[in-house]
Amino acid sequence: MASIAKRPNGKWRARYRDAAGREHARHFERKVDAQRWLDEETASIVTGQYVDPKARKVTVDEWCDTWIAGYGSRRPSSVRQANVHLARIRQEFGELPLGAVQPSMVRSWMARLRGEGLSASYLFALHSRLSQVMRDAVLDRKVPASPCSRRTSPGAGKPRPYVATEAQLWSLVEQAGETYRPALLLGAFVGLRTAEACGLRPGDIDFGNRTITPAVQYPSLPLKTEMSGETVPIPDSLVTFLKPLCADRTFVLADGDGAQVGPWQVEREMRRIRGLVAGLPDGFRFHDLRHFYASLLIASGADVKVVQHRLRHASAKTTLDTYGHLWPDSDESTRAAVERVMSSKITNLADSMRTGGPS
Repeated sequence: MASIAKRPNGKWRARYRDAAGREHARHFERKVDAQRWLDEETASIVTGQYVDPKARKVTVDEWCDTWIAGYGSRRPSSVRQANVHLARIRQEFGELPLGAVQPSMVRSWMARLRGEGLSASYLFALHSRLSQVMRDAVLDRKVPASPCSRRTSPGAGKPRPYVATEAQLWSLVEQAGETYRPALLLGAFVGLRTAEACGLRPGDIDFGNRTITPAVQYPSLPLKTEMSGETVPIPDSLVTFLKPLCADRTFVLADGDGAQVGPWQVEREMRRIRGLVAGLPDGFRFHDLRHFYASLLIASGADVKVVQHRLRHASAKTTLDTYGHLWPDSDESTRAAVERVMSSKITNLADSMRTGGPS
């Protein structure tokens, strides 16, 4: 219900009720202004773009407080990372009402941060976080639309992963302390992430069927995604290596006192040994061992779906985006496929065309 009425003081009072039945009213000097406001408000209700007038006053700072409170059920590490991103977002947009953040502002912010020398991947992470926060504001009807889109995104900017050679891998294993060698093998030949390797328990290894099924990540938290719990086959040699380590242990990766090894300990060891191996980049991490595992699978002829499941990616797109360049040259495979069909007929066809016979 909406109406416009003239008040005794000469002003025009426009009022309407929103979908929840709450009444809203404003006073105007001119009837035409009252009608314009009323038309805009009622149209937004009909089109689903309506935002409560009180919600329009909510600032980015205030919404970030609300948003992070709802995000607190995630893993502590995820919440910490979110707060790092929100600090940057608050610094730039905190005092503005949510609806005042425009796409042009987001693009300018990204350009300025790029000029400060921040990496493309970090800019992409910041933009993704702002987009996530704004999408939730739209769902909560705090703003009619998000200012973030592909047009404002700086792009992922992810470089191609570094794939260690076999010689580099075995040199890493030889240089590593005895406590950390199983971790390197689990990364390079099972594709486990750092926290998954540190959380691996003897019961997660089926020695009879020669498989590993990750169930938790360090210390005993749920896995990153449902797909992370996919079963991975392992070779006999790895079974032989791991079996003695699983006797009387709670976790496969344990120090001399039997205590669970943490991800930071594994990464610290990686920083120590990577400088001892010729040709490895300075930033080589444990996670890069997954790239070695992927390269082995691709070189063996595995297709994208197999590689996706072995790496336990949520989608094949992630696998292709990361490792598409490792598959064999597509030009030659295309030529070979076409040649198989054409070779038996093309000579006869060419001869027929030269002699003017039937094609």
